[in-house]
Order: sequence, then C-alpha cells, then structure tokens
Amino acid sequence: MGEETNYYIISDSIGETGLKLAQAVAAQFSGQSAHYLRFPFVHEQKKLLETLDAAKADSRAVVIATLVTPGLAQAGRTYAKQIALPFIDVMTPILKAVVTETGDQPSGVAGAVHNLDEKYFDRISAMEFAVMYDDGKDPKGFLEADIVLLGVSRTSKTPLSLFLANRNLKVANLPLVPNAHIPEEIWKVDPKKIVGLTTDASVLMEFRRQRMIAYGLDPDTAYSARDQVNEELQYADDLYKKNRLHGHQHRPPLHRGNRDADPRAHGP
Repeated sequence: MGEETNYYIISDSIGETGLKLAQAVAAQFSGQSAHYLRFPFVHEQKKLLETLDAAKADSRAVVIATLVTPGLAQAGRTYAKQIALPFIDVMTPILKAVVTETGDQPSGVAGAVHNLDEKYFDRISAMEFAVMYDDGKDPKGFLEADIVLLGVSRTSKTPLSLFLANRNLKVANLPLVPNAHIPEEIWKVDPKKIVGLTTDASVLMEFRRQRMIAYGLDPDTAYSARDQVNEELQYADDLYKKNRLHGHQHRPPLHRGNRDADPRAHGP
C-alpha cells in the first residue's frame, strides 16, 4: 500500500452519507491506504472550524462535509478556502439544484433521512448487543436477549443475529461443538426465545471448505469432512429435540452478499 489519505467526514447528523462517499472514492485509489475520521453532530460553527484546523494540521487530508444546518456549509467552505484545505461540500450543490427546479426550500433538518428517533437508537443498541454477545462471548447476554440462536459453525448465526438486530431485536448466539461445555445461562432462558439453526450436510461442508480457502488454508481437513459435519449436525439436532426446539422450518433472509450457509431454523 502507498501513503495514507485521511478522509475527514463532517456531518450535522451521523455522517453515514459522507462515510459511504469517502469509501467509494477511496476504492478508486488502490495504491493508497485510506483512513476515515468521522465527526458527527457538528451543529456549531466553532466546532466545525476547530475540526477544519485539525484537518489542516494533518497530512494528506481531504474533508467531505454533509451539512444541511443553515449557514454551516457556507462557513466551512469560506474557512477551508482561507486555509487552503480541500473541502467537498456534498449537499449544497444538490440542494440548490432542487430549489431551482422546484422552488421548494429544504427543511434544514439534520439527519432527516435517518429518522433519529427512539426507534433508530434502539436499533443501534440492538446492533451493538449482537456484536457484544456474538459466539457466546459473554454468557450473561443469553439472559438479556430477545432471541438466542444456537448452531454449529457456519450455520449463519452471526449474519442472522445482525439481520434481526436491524429489526430492533437483541440477539445472542452460541456455537455448538460436541462435548463442549454449554453455559448454565442457556438453561435459564425461556425456550420460546431459543432458535436452533441447522442446514444440509453437503452445503455445510462446502461452505466450510470455502472458508478455509479464504483463510489460505487447506480446505480438506476434519473441519469440512463429512463424518465431522454429520456428527456436529446430529449433536445439534439431538440437543434441539431434548429441549423441544423442533418445529417449523424456514429460510431466514440474510445480508446481501453473505456467503454463509442458508440455514433452516428449528423453534417452538
């Protein structure tokens, strides 16, 4: 990789639009290393100018601003010009074009597209919960979760956890390994909250092989061997039956581009 370019993303909302744009731009420069610094909820000129000063003091800094608070983008453009700092004001040219065509005036409300209400922050909290309690990192998460996912390795526990978190559900998951200890907290969870994931042995074998290849390792190991896969799936199935987790089967929607197995879920 070449030198690092520092993208300063300044927003009077959460900065998601500016971040996506910076990443799209950086992807065009394969010889550079990109570093993203996000400055959200910038509503005052003083804070904006301080951030621009920090960017100017940095090396190879480019500022991408998505500001809709009245007067803030203009102040940023003016000051950046004075200190010779690259400053890309994303929103203003587009807003002006719409005003010219329609005669309507923008609301000037920051974060309108993200609906920064209680439901939005609940979703962020659920996403953080899913990451914190992924793969049984902390057993206490099972007691606080809305849903607990069980399944052997590569049955889409993590992608499904994040998918459900995006729908404001707190999800914890636990990988199942034959003869491994299962945390006591699992047995204290209401069985109606527990969902067991499974899949076809051939599909699971192939996904495990592809995962090993992605790591640059030998794909033909015990991890992806049919006997091992069958043993793990049978162990999980026996556990589900023992704890009355059998029931209807469905194919949960997963993140676009997910390469994991498409599991079937067992639930009460």
